[in-house]
Amino acid sequence: MPDFWGQAAIAAKFLLYLGVLTSVGLVLCRQVYSDQLLGIDRFVRVWAVIFALLAMATSLFGFAVQGAVLMDDASGMIDPAILALLWETPPGTALLLRVLGLGALLVGTVLGGRWLWVALLGGVVAIWSFSEIGHVASENRLWFEAVLFLHLIVAAFWIGVLLPLQRLSGPGNTMSGAAILGHRFGQAASVAVPLLLLAGVVMTWRLVGSVPALIGSAYGLTLLTKIAVVTALLALAAINKTRLVPALQRGDAKAGARLARSITVEWICIGLILLATAVFTSILQVPS
Repeated sequence: MPDFWGQAAIAAKFLLYLGVLTSVGLVLCRQVYSDQLLGIDRFVRVWAVIFALLAMATSLFGFAVQGAVLMDDASGMIDPAILALLWETPPGTALLLRVLGLGALLVGTVLGGRWLWVALLGGVVAIWSFSEIGHVASENRLWFEAVLFLHLIVAAFWIGVLLPLQRLSGPGNTMSGAAILGHRFGQAASVAVPLLLLAGVVMTWRLVGSVPALIGSAYGLTLLTKIAVVTALLALAAINKTRLVPALQRGDAKAGARLARSITVEWICIGLILLATAVFTSILQVPS
């Protein structure tokens, strides 16, 4: 069981993952599905800003918490010497990339228009920052960092479509907008999801290395829990694609509410996945 500062580090990482992936995903989906999201452009941009601010705040807080972990005392969060020491390490590099990336994302999103490309570039930088720390960074291989980047970009794209799709399928909006967006995302997901799974399998095998290590360690068991939740998430996505989106296209009056409820369950699954990721990247050791 992690101590107080270990729990704080896990909470900060969970909120960081949620903030970065959702804000980047919203900007990415806004660019890919600009026609479908035109009517809720303000909604998408406002939520992208909210999640980017969450990510910025938890980036700074998480960095400070590492100072507290080093000193086992809250004073480490504001100790100039400790923080300067951390700044020279990979967490410092990751923080710099995130601040720059999220700053560009915020500026581009607030200004809108052509500036959204600046927001998208900032999001790419923020996603890449995760390759600077954790178990993937210890591999010290560019191809492995690229696999992680691909995995996170696809995950962000998936997460980013949920809020707009839920909004369009809710009361006061036309079902046709949700149907078109759901159909187009389903087409993209037929390519993106296999890439997401392939990247996950490559990283899992490279980090764990064997089936006994996967089932015989806390790291492996936490990873298996994440895989189980991902499987449930994929099942929900398949139901949405094969049943609910076609029902929306047929004009079924109840399909919008069912899709909105299904997306709520997807959010719960995503929360569990991000929490599991925060745990095994914070306190668990990769089995040797």
